[in-house]
Amino acid sequence: MAFYPQLIIDALKHVRYPGTGEDIVSAGMVEDNIRIDGNKISFSLVFEKQNDPFAKSLVKACEQAVLTYAGEEAEIKGNIDVRFKAVAKVDPENPLPLVKNIIAVSSGKGGVGKSTVSANLAVALAKAGYKVGLLDADIFGPSVPKMFGMEDARPVLEEVDGRDLIRPEERYGVKLLSIGFFVNPKDAVLWRGGMASNALKQLITDANWGELDYFVLDLPPGTSDIHLTLVQTLGITGAIVVSTPQQVALADARKGISMFMGEKVNVPVLGLVENMAWFTPAELPENKYYIFGKEGCKRLAEELNVPLLGQIPIVQSICESGDSGEPIACKDDSVVAQAFAALAEQVVKQTELRNSTKEKTKRVVVTKK
Repeated sequence: MAFYPQLIIDALKHVRYPGTGEDIVSAGMVEDNIRIDGNKISFSLVFEKQNDPFAKSLVKACEQAVLTYAGEEAEIKGNIDVRFKAVAKVDPENPLPLVKNIIAVSSGKGGVGKSTVSANLAVALAKAGYKVGLLDADIFGPSVPKMFGMEDARPVLEEVDGRDLIRPEERYGVKLLSIGFFVNPKDAVLWRGGMASNALKQLITDANWGELDYFVLDLPPGTSDIHLTLVQTLGITGAIVVSTPQQVALADARKGISMFMGEKVNVPVLGLVENMAWFTPAELPENKYYIFGKEGCKRLAEELNVPLLGQIPIVQSICESGDSGEPIACKDDSVVAQAFAALAEQVVKQTELRNSTKEKTKRVVVTKK
């Protein structure tokens, strides 16, 4: 009996891939390299993923299909080559090649509104026309799900270049990921430092962030393993330090700035943000009450020779917007929304200045002695 390629292809159409139920010819799994030498038949099966669990059983199914539908004389056993599509590798020096600027938002202490600033800065940048991502890197106190009204969100995996990646959620034009999407919001996150660091790395390198102009990182307060993990994983374009005007907060902000500007970390500080700069009651919009002190961040910025990027007032609607899942930067008529729009403008300005005057930040490499 004479064998020919179409006869083999027709026989293989009877074999279906268990994962999808589609026949392997239609699925493009039979490579166009069928060779026939007398009764000897050989070809390649191509699988999407490395170590596909159905590879061995599918080879046997193909052998049986050729013997059944093409001819019992076929010498097919041991002649089917299994190949796997190439998986794109992550470059450790640049794990996010499509992201232009990585901005870390930090604070020396908790309670100064760092997450509020991060969320509203991201929204303000998106409203200005930029492609923006926001990573809630505060592993032990995630707030992004609540602030964006996405406490029930559960991100899914999608295949990109042979890799299964987490697809970020999206709201108000911002791509979002938080450890809060993967844990019960009522439960405390009781993880050791290594577990938290590994989870954070996954949210960075195993997620499909795609093209971004600005990737905003909402860091935990203070200095911790999380900060070290970030600077060891990413070359951060610049850091923004958030503080209130009061002296105790400024003392901690000074430490945060020192951490970024230190020789080992060497991340440029784009500037300071003074949050809760003054209180303005809704019924008296022109009045300013400096309940935490006046212009403390401005003086610290001048002392350390870093820009003051913005001053954000306290109004009741900030809290209400955060609790309702709609960042106040979404509301064009709000005084605070205008303050965040101005902040975003300054961040863009300082980022462009930084990029034109300094080399790209390199990730921190720790060498063991």
